[in-house]
Amino acid sequence: MKPNRNEALSAIEKSWDIAIIGGGATGVGIAADAASRGYKTLLLEKYDFAKGTSSKSTKLVHGGVRYLANGDVKLVYSALRERGLIFKNAPHVSFVQSFVIPSYSLFGKLKFLIGLKVYDWMAGKLRIGKSTLLSKKEVVEKLPKVKTKDLIGGVQYYDGQFDDARLAINLAQTAMEHGATVLNYAEVVRIEKDANQKVNGLTFVDRETGVSYTVSAKAVINATGIFVDDILKLDTPSHRNLVRPSQGTHLVVDKKFLGNEDALMIPETSDGRVLFGVPWHGKVLLGTTDTPLNAHEIEPKPLDQEIDFILKTADQYLENAPTKKDILSIFAGLRPLAAPTEGDANSTKEISRDHKLISSASNLITITGGKWTTYRKMAEETVDMAIKIGHLPVKECRTTDLPIHGFTKEKHTGHWQVYGSDVQEIMQLTESNPELKEKLHDRYDFIAAEVVWACQQEMALRVEDFLARRIRFILLDAQASLEAAPKVARIMAQCLGKSDEWIENEINSYKQLVRNYVI
Repeated sequence: MKPNRNEALSAIEKSWDIAIIGGGATGVGIAADAASRGYKTLLLEKYDFAKGTSSKSTKLVHGGVRYLANGDVKLVYSALRERGLIFKNAPHVSFVQSFVIPSYSLFGKLKFLIGLKVYDWMAGKLRIGKSTLLSKKEVVEKLPKVKTKDLIGGVQYYDGQFDDARLAINLAQTAMEHGATVLNYAEVVRIEKDANQKVNGLTFVDRETGVSYTVSAKAVINATGIFVDDILKLDTPSHRNLVRPSQGTHLVVDKKFLGNEDALMIPETSDGRVLFGVPWHGKVLLGTTDTPLNAHEIEPKPLDQEIDFILKTADQYLENAPTKKDILSIFAGLRPLAAPTEGDANSTKEISRDHKLISSASNLITITGGKWTTYRKMAEETVDMAIKIGHLPVKECRTTDLPIHGFTKEKHTGHWQVYGSDVQEIMQLTESNPELKEKLHDRYDFIAAEVVWACQQEMALRVEDFLARRIRFILLDAQASLEAAPKVARIMAQCLGKSDEWIENEINSYKQLVRNYVI
């Protein structure tokens, strides 16, 4: 189907093989898997695709060096394989990234090299680089801003980087290209059951119009991340929470604070975690934290102590490190971790990041936990369970060799790379309408044609959808993105047939959102 939301709703069918609740990494991955196997697939997302945790990651496609140190070998092995598959199937949104660990003791230098050699070995034929020792001079060449006092050298290793929200959008498009119906701003409000109290469908509300729809499905999947317990309570009101959120905060600063194209990896911070400084879309992303919370929300607010921790840790390793006034954007995502037992309520670093797949007594399937890198494997296992529970004809998974929408090995420059094979079509928009070449902001290369493309082909319905997830403007420079919002709103209104009142409301709504991304 074409990505026209109104057409999809007007032609919504009553019966499906698989209905998926949640349009984050896990949900869109499941939709792509199910649809590519030939199952009649429906995906419903309450907000926009990847609005929650899935657009607020550290932007790393990785096995997890930290998890290896914690002894979680199974997770690391699986993630390294999946990292390789992402590089193979979505090369337009994923990249090999060099990381440097500066060492200030010989023991630390050798310890990290041994661990990373094991990391390389575990990747097998999907290894993307070779870990090596670096001299002090080589570390400084790669990280010009690193502190040199007591520096004796370091270790270089390779991992992956990607654009999380862009991959989510491309997975949704891939699902649609294989026949799935995929809807954002569609809120599931009730789980439907048969006379035997087995799940056989759901009711959702189109948040744009308020119209309700009830559909049947042979299998219903709850893939809502930190919100899985909310859906489980629709199924069983007495349900006890499965997950507790852990907040990860990130700061975005100018690239001058790091230096080159290599990333910084700090393996042992003051609280025993790791912290990254990663070049990303011409900026540097610093993070992340791991703060247990008792509540979950769609737009979490970074905590002052998290900001201070990141800046303090960066200052221990970087000359002329950034301060609060240098922060261009700040964002937080919530990880859905297994709810802790008594005694470890304030500890999340030891909880496995592996996923949990369960089915309720009612046959509602729930998938939670995991990480972006393993989205494909999680989807495969979930669809396999849906086949059994829904008594669907068995069809083998196809996603190990399935090119993701936008697939191309051609490397475009700047932010155009993430559009992959769509770049030429976006450029064609400017040929027929030269006004669409106009920049959205003087300091950045985003142009008006991208807004039109997002509305026509990527189901963007709100200014936030475009500025936060179709392009990553709010994460790169929150204040500059706000300055571009009025122009974006006017273009979107013209594309979507919206009123002047809609434009004003969207600008005001985006202004409120940006407050979460600035200090």
